[in-house]
Amino acid sequence: MELRTLRYFVAVAEELHFGRAAARLHISQPALSRAIKQLEAELGTRLFDRSPAGVTLTAAGVVLLDEARALLDQADRTRLRVAAAAGAATITVGILGDSTDPDLIRLAGAYRRRYPHVEVSVRETDLTDPTCGLHAGLVDIALTRAPFDETGLVVRELRADPVGALLRADDPLARHESLTLAELAGRRWFVFPAGTDPRWQSYWNGGETREGPVVRAVQECQQAVLWNGTVGMTLVGHRPAAGLIVVPVVDMRPSRVILAWKESRTSPLVQSFVQLATASYRSSPTAWSTSSSTGRDMSSTMPRSSGSSGSSVSN
Repeated sequence: MELRTLRYFVAVAEELHFGRAAARLHISQPALSRAIKQLEAELGTRLFDRSPAGVTLTAAGVVLLDEARALLDQADRTRLRVAAAAGAATITVGILGDSTDPDLIRLAGAYRRRYPHVEVSVRETDLTDPTCGLHAGLVDIALTRAPFDETGLVVRELRADPVGALLRADDPLARHESLTLAELAGRRWFVFPAGTDPRWQSYWNGGETREGPVVRAVQECQQAVLWNGTVGMTLVGHRPAAGLIVVPVVDMRPSRVILAWKESRTSPLVQSFVQLATASYRSSPTAWSTSSSTGRDMSSTMPRSSGSSGSSVSN
């Protein structure tokens, strides 16, 4: 059995969908199906039950999943130990804005325990570059938020967080339990500098062209609202500065926390980080509290999303 084939098997076993697994692996679905059939032929048993209702693991597949994960984990550890012996075990991680996300903190601890010999260099960037220097080649992998230009990049979603309007506490709209983008029309918003990725700018501007003070960092966003009474989008779970409040915006798409890296630079170090980050975020024990930021119970007003809530405009 080749390690590559085992990685294919694990992807299908985790996704329980050949199409999604193929997209995750960046290969065609027919090629993935052929690889799994060859693996089944090599082992002399079916690993998946395929039906119109979907894909499920057979008893043999369940056993192989545990064994494959252990083998792949050991292979990754071996690669990293060899890299460390050669003095090359360093990975540069780009992080957007502040770094108080509990999932990120959990990941840092898990990575240190798993790979104590790897030196992690962190490049923390402001809100003007959601790729955290990835396109410029300044980092190996970015733990950031979408959307932005993904040309040449591989992207893995980890979580999606509800979004709300950041307002002064004495703003008339701050008394609302929830808002729509239409209710924020005509207000001045904080905006990002010229040259910022237009996809990123458009998302945080609710899809409209806005006018207002130019900001680069989370603190500048809060000060723009506090001093100028402007409006801006942030995360429902973000704890704002005194005098500010976050009100959920029900028609804003959730903000996606993602991993991104250059397809041409997928090294064992990057692979190890992706695997551990994916496992760490998937096993997050609780959603990041969304009531602490506003003093309200937001459970009835938050839009549905596939993940838990988050921290601020940044990670």
